[in-house]
Amino acid sequence: MMNPAARQTEIVASMTVIEISEENFPEVTRIYGEGLATGTATFETTIPSWEKWDSGHLSFGRILAVEENNYLGWAALSPVSSRCVYGGVAEVSVYVSEAARGKGVGEFLLKKLIEISEANNIWTLQSGIFRDNVASHKLHMKCGFREIGYKERVGQLKGVWKDNVLMERRSKIVGI
Repeated sequence: MMNPAARQTEIVASMTVIEISEENFPEVTRIYGEGLATGTATFETTIPSWEKWDSGHLSFGRILAVEENNYLGWAALSPVSSRCVYGGVAEVSVYVSEAARGKGVGEFLLKKLIEISEANNIWTLQSGIFRDNVASHKLHMKCGFREIGYKERVGQLKGVWKDNVLMERRSKIVGI
């Protein structure tokens, strides 16, 4: 039996990235639904239509991680504001399928998203993470994000108040 670290390296080495499209959006919704089920990923409780999801995300930085024919996770960038001064700031979403968690998929996706964001003149990435989503917090820290504060009891999910830890990553090559 292969040790877990070796299997993680094997998965990461064999992953490719494809763009999210209307055709593969059912895989995005499947993975998103698995994230919703955790209760630690988002305040959202329903899966959006393609049209709603498409209009809420930037035209670049919409990626799916694939190994052979398996969709392992996705990541995307959303604008934080329509004001032009925030044109170089984007919010990050990263979701990993239940079967692929703990195997390096999230790190692979977030690092690719950072590359794509910088290639598209994004100087700041930000994320709001539930305090109890320890794995996501560790992932973001590992990829160069830092905590900048938190919103205490900012909203309820199924009647439970949630804190949102605010994290950001400033590019070292864009906007300096």
